[in-house]
Amino acid sequence: MAVYALTGFSLISLLSFGYLSWDWMKPSLVADVATDPMEKSLPPTFTRPPHIIFILTDDQGYHDIGYHGSDIQTPTLDRLAAEGVKLENYYIQPICTPSRSQLITGRYQIHTGLQHSIIRPRQPNCLPLDQVTLPQKLQEAGYSTHMVGKWHLGFYKKECLPTRRGFDTFLGSLTGNVDYYTYDNCDGPGVCGYDLHEGEDVAWDQSGKYSTFLYAQRVGKILASHSPKEPIFIYVAFQAVHTPLQSPKEYIYRYRSMGNVARRKYAAMVTCMDEAVKNITWALKKYGYYDNSVIVFSTDNGGQTFSGGSNWPLRGRKGTYWEGGVRGIGFVHSPLIKRKRRTSWALVHITDWYPTLVSLARGNLSNVQGLDGYDVWPAISEGKESPRTEILHNIDPLYNHAKYGSLEDGFGIWNTAVQASIRVGEWKLLTGDPGYSDWIPPQTLTNFPGSWWNLERLTDGLRKSVWLFNITADPYERYDLSEQRPDVVRTLLMRLVHYNRTAIPVRYPAENPRAHPDFNGGAWGPWASEDDGEEWESGREPLKSRNKKKKCKICKLRSFFRKLNTRLMSNRI
Repeated sequence: MAVYALTGFSLISLLSFGYLSWDWMKPSLVADVATDPMEKSLPPTFTRPPHIIFILTDDQGYHDIGYHGSDIQTPTLDRLAAEGVKLENYYIQPICTPSRSQLITGRYQIHTGLQHSIIRPRQPNCLPLDQVTLPQKLQEAGYSTHMVGKWHLGFYKKECLPTRRGFDTFLGSLTGNVDYYTYDNCDGPGVCGYDLHEGEDVAWDQSGKYSTFLYAQRVGKILASHSPKEPIFIYVAFQAVHTPLQSPKEYIYRYRSMGNVARRKYAAMVTCMDEAVKNITWALKKYGYYDNSVIVFSTDNGGQTFSGGSNWPLRGRKGTYWEGGVRGIGFVHSPLIKRKRRTSWALVHITDWYPTLVSLARGNLSNVQGLDGYDVWPAISEGKESPRTEILHNIDPLYNHAKYGSLEDGFGIWNTAVQASIRVGEWKLLTGDPGYSDWIPPQTLTNFPGSWWNLERLTDGLRKSVWLFNITADPYERYDLSEQRPDVVRTLLMRLVHYNRTAIPVRYPAENPRAHPDFNGGAWGPWASEDDGEEWESGREPLKSRNKKKKCKICKLRSFFRKLNTRLMSNRI
């Protein structure tokens, strides 16, 4: 793997570059921007519910935004964040489906049964149908609701689709990973299909259009056709910057000096996405929405370091419970914020957007029980203390148990072989296998020697199943205090026990062969009917469907010509 090429470099050498110094956290990079005193005057009164634009990016690393010291150009995001409120104590989940489910429901994974992995294309699984979603609550409050981009919350039944879960319109992909031009997605060798949908229909005619631009253009069309006098919610879930690493040629050219090819393509995708956000912001102003709007920007998980992303100087990467996997980029931009142009260190989690946005919309939360999120608007807008004091990052009973974990190591109250993580106040506890624990410098440094963290990981992690960090004092997770503070470890283990008692069974059914796109006209989409019950979720195909399979002989031919046509139309690398 690429990171292991960094063998032999010293910690002192990295410090000489300033990468591990505390200067990175000094106010010069993340604190309040000096402004005119009048900037802190009260904003216009909420005379009507605000328009809400929620922008979610995919696999964007913590380091990969200009105001975190990145070499990637993100002028639009930098400006919006500088003029709004940067969230520098903001947490998400380490992979796609969990973050999206918690955003849409306001509940931890353990309370929706989605605490293990992601929802895969061939699984008869989706966001539980008994959950009242964020867009449904906004619809109740009189909002027009629209989704553009990546769903990744299941689609095996039509009842699972975005248009059945609270969105008036939808343009995007249902699975988690598609080609940016052809919209093809392969879930294993020979299991490929087209995945771009308009509402509940396959959008064959949109093939060949780069998804980042397509989605931004769709937002503009929605705004142009709607009245700014009526409240609107648009959820923009960009595919960018998830693999495959694809970008229009002109954006890659800007980063031609980058030695690392993956990083070069990734940087181009980030900048392209930044420009798409610029176009969305411009449309808000052009069509009269901006003055009464709230723009929320969030990443969905940490960056994938072997695909160009960087979470430096945080530890870990996408798919891990180290800070590099769960600490996200987040900011809020709005003329309605009372205290603008500042950095907030209030503790915020992705589940908090549900109650926060419903409250902003003047919706009714009294009939919604069991939310794990909090209304954090006073903390964001006015600088008040966050109502949140702890975060359950997750408890995953199905993940590979740590070899050296045991109930004994958990004081007889918790099996430390189980993958789990929790933050309470300034303390963070991890048990089981938290995932790869490297600190990986930005990949622009192609020939950077040194992999001092490998030795640290080998000596510090191989025979461990419990870690404790003071995240406030040690945001890079360099100093494990589990042996020095067993009292804190025990306290946090008790919190895990508490949460585990409220968990529902994991929903992770076996894949079903009926989901193959060849049986569905060459596209990914719902394959089970309303009458199909639990046997679908158990992975068994209903008998009545077994004799209906016909191989789609033209699917491969259709796919070939679609790809050929796209490559002739597109100028890309």
